[in-house]
Amino acid sequence: MAEASKGEELVTTSQAAKILGIDRTTLGRYARDGLLRPTIVLPSGHLRWSLDDLRRQMRELRERGTNEEE
Repeated sequence: MAEASKGEELVTTSQAAKILGIDRTTLGRYARDGLLRPTIVLPSGHLRWSLDDLRRQMRELRERGTNEEE
């Protein structure tokens, strides 16, 4: 697997989705729609994710959604 600059292991979209308990197509759609940013996009178009960064982005996404509803 690829590694982030800090030595953190990067995971595939399927692996990240499984760890987070969401469907991989949902994670892919969020990335395609610009709601989440993968750590790396490979030349093949495949995405790689830092789990720490992804969790932070998802937390911020939820917070934005909550704030917009108020």
